Amino acid sequence: MARSEITIDLGALRRNTAVLTGAAAPAEVWAVVKADAYGHGASDAASAALAAGARALCVATAGEGAALRADLPDARILVLSPLAREEEVLAREAGLEVAVSSPEIPDGLPVHLKVDTGMGRFGMSAGEASQVDPERVVGLMSHLATADEPDGEFVRAQLESFAEIAGRFPAAVKHIANSAAALALPQARFDAVRCGVALYGLSPFGRDPAEHGLEPVLGWRSTVAQAKTLAPGASTGYGRRFLAGEETRVGLVPVGYGDGFRRALTGTEVLVGSERRRVVGTVSMDSFAVQLGDEEEGTPVTLVGDGLLVEEHARHAGTINYELTTAIVSDPRRAVRHVVDG
Repeated sequence: MARSEITIDLGALRRNTAVLTGAAAPAEVWAVVKADAYGHGASDAASAALAAGARALCVATAGEGAALRADLPDARILVLSPLAREEEVLAREAGLEVAVSSPEIPDGLPVHLKVDTGMGRFGMSAGEASQVDPERVVGLMSHLATADEPDGEFVRAQLESFAEIAGRFPAAVKHIANSAAALALPQARFDAVRCGVALYGLSPFGRDPAEHGLEPVLGWRSTVAQAKTLAPGASTGYGRRFLAGEETRVGLVPVGYGDGFRRALTGTEVLVGSERRRVVGTVSMDSFAVQLGDEEEGTPVTLVGDGLLVEEHARHAGTINYELTTAIVSDPRRAVRHVVDG
């Protein structure tokens, strides 16, 4: 086994797309494939999502969109983040649609007005949006700040603001829902929903994705490269954060934060063979230690997959699931990436 093996299951991604399409209907599903599809591979993910019924793709930059255009000449591709002036030419050449956050509309590009209804990030005010000629707009969009939280008061206020602005742009496609809203808030779906995290079988609510019929797309595996026995009082890793209270067997796994397995994951669990084992000591750049039972060198180690969810690691690290997946390094100099169709 390679030191780090990443498996992407496009069959699972297509099934997730179908789940989202069914949940959002009659709204369209637009697949968010920015940041290399949240670490899953943008070209593979985009092609699979479109084949399963997604109607458009969303990226963060003109560069991401242009790279996809080479493989997907007919796809509708929307750039979500503001363009720098020098990127406008690239966007035109690649046939991209762009989100704009001010009333100044670039020439020769289909635009989606991004209105700030409460997220407090990029986006213009309702007053600024009213200055724009509706004939120059193909889409109207905003973004929800708290769609994954149980208290819906702020979401309702955002949706009311968006609906009020939308009346001025009757011909524009309206979209505000993210994955959480697509699954849980029918009133947020409008004409299209922009789904990222759920597309990859990750829960937008930080729970088990199976609750919404979603399947994890990514698996991540390595191996026990060396096994050793620590004497009582001996340690493993920087800072001696783990001290053996008794004779303890540990395995060294050749994956670390240089591969995307964060230092904050010290203390989480991985699968060694079929057994859950605790990560001990400080995670290093290129390795971590895991407490062993009777497992030997060469035993497979599952970091993600086989029932071990990214959401578990995220809770341990105090973060969100897709911050972890976007950090996984699939550079062939460090990892082997397999694309399967399960």
